Amino acid sequence: MGYLRHIHACNQPVEEPFLPWSGAGRSLGWVRPGFAEHLRDYPQVFSFEDGIALQPHLQDFDQVSAALAEVAQGLAREGVIPPLIDEPYPVTPGAREHAIGVIDRAAAAFLGLRSFGQHLNGYVRDGDDIRMWIARRAQDRLIFPGALDNMVAGGLPHGVSLAENLAKECEEEAGLPRPLAESARPVGVLSYNRVAERGFRPDVLYCYDIELPGDFEPQNTDGEVEEFMLLPIADVMDIVHDSDKFKLNCNLVIVDFLVRHGLIGPEHDEYLAIATGLRQLPGRPLVG
Repeated sequence: MGYLRHIHACNQPVEEPFLPWSGAGRSLGWVRPGFAEHLRDYPQVFSFEDGIALQPHLQDFDQVSAALAEVAQGLAREGVIPPLIDEPYPVTPGAREHAIGVIDRAAAAFLGLRSFGQHLNGYVRDGDDIRMWIARRAQDRLIFPGALDNMVAGGLPHGVSLAENLAKECEEEAGLPRPLAESARPVGVLSYNRVAERGFRPDVLYCYDIELPGDFEPQNTDGEVEEFMLLPIADVMDIVHDSDKFKLNCNLVIVDFLVRHGLIGPEHDEYLAIATGLRQLPGRPLVG
């Protein structure tokens, strides 16, 4: 077992082929060949003349968004993708602000789009020790039901600022009042390139720490969390090191916390590989 294996799990080389697709002259994502066949049903949106690309007439943000909304609605109606979530994700070759359009979150992974999220480590000082608040995901969650999770974690829709989205997630998932949520400190960005059941995921996670008062107890308000546990950091380390009880990418967020707080130090035999592996350049599926 160990910590580094979680980084490997989120960046595994793959044998299966993925096809690139583009728009406005920029690479946007990667799709499985089988999924690409479904895109052929939308010739008004996708061209297959020279690879897979948005039709040249789709130039501005609203045009691209409307066309991709039609595709997502059709694919959901046909059962190719899950029901739509009504949460717009950016279609971008780079940063969020470079989006050329949006698409429903339910379709993002199938199209291999770069997705963004926010994860918050909530912890309490206990003398010289640290205790960390850990969430257990509700059993009805679509992915990783019942798995352990960071205290607050969620996707980052297009058109919502980082500060506003974090405050919303803090209130919904943990009952954190806005003044307290605003004390969360941004501590960096993690990234990985993962092939999942739904498709390729070149994900970017904005990470935060918040030191909480000892008398605060998180309360879930949106039904996504089954319970919260306040665990000694040594217990959290053991769970991450020795098991797969956490939702996959949450392991990376905790490992990053451990590195930044000196709990995984340079003397650790995996330290360099861990410290550099947490920040992969988001890009194409790695071929093994």
